[in-house]
Amino acid sequence: MRMLRDMEVFVLAADTGSLSAAARHLDLSPAAASLAVKRLEAEVDAPLFLRTTRSLRLTREGQVFLEPCRQALQVLADGRDAALTGSAALRGILQLSLPSDLGRNVVLNWLDDFQVLHPRIQLRLLLSDRLTDIYRKPVDLALRYGALPDSSLVALPVEPRNRRILCAAPAYLARAGVPAYPEALIDHSCLCFTLGDTVHDRWHFFRDGREVSVQVRGNRVSDDGDAVRRWALAGHGIAYKSTLDVADDLRDGRLVGLCTEWSGELAPLNLICADRRQVSPMVQALRGFLAERCARLLQSIQIKA
Repeated sequence: MRMLRDMEVFVLAADTGSLSAAARHLDLSPAAASLAVKRLEAEVDAPLFLRTTRSLRLTREGQVFLEPCRQALQVLADGRDAALTGSAALRGILQLSLPSDLGRNVVLNWLDDFQVLHPRIQLRLLLSDRLTDIYRKPVDLALRYGALPDSSLVALPVEPRNRRILCAAPAYLARAGVPAYPEALIDHSCLCFTLGDTVHDRWHFFRDGREVSVQVRGNRVSDDGDAVRRWALAGHGIAYKSTLDVADDLRDGRLVGLCTEWSGELAPLNLICADRRQVSPMVQALRGFLAERCARLLQSIQIKA
């Protein structure tokens, strides 16, 4: 089995261009990953990588050896998946990246229930709104809103019809008034989200085939979706949030939906992975579980899923 592990290190290092990234993904020390490659090189009696202080690339022998390694690992993975499919118990480590707001305030509690159903699954979570580099970071899957930024990634739909919704706290609306239509947002303090260098301050709305785009403004911007939601709850302004993020707040009256005769922008929720071969029975079970919970959450506020 040690040689199979060594092959995993080799293939992942070849895919990421980094031995350190392969080590992190497999929860190994850099020294252990380096030793794994050295054992393989001794086995094939040839160098597999050309190493410099800044780069790692395959030798000619490494290029030849890579595909047989992939095939061997795939055969093992297929056998393991077949065994798991025929078993009542799913098992393994699930390394998952979650968006800050949905992850912390909604999915975290759902995962407690998921582990009750599948107690032999171990969870390793990363909470961040930044799009995780799933090639280099120690995660298998990322739960994210929106279209794929990289067409080489694989998206597993969880809630494809989720939309954004305007919302604010009753205290803010009592103080500043209720906007009757999207264009009225220019007279309000709007709470904006930023991702990377982009501030999402142009909000789009749809009704009867018509689209309205509004350039909003406000004195609070954050790269953390949970911070934007907390500002809205505290009465600091109007937020344009994923309905899944604020469904509980809308249902319980902590936030009020605005301009509800207009549809907000689509914010489809997907599980993202680097390779379709990662879609194991464990991943499929998680996808089905999350899809059911999302549909139930939207139905609780009479929004069709």
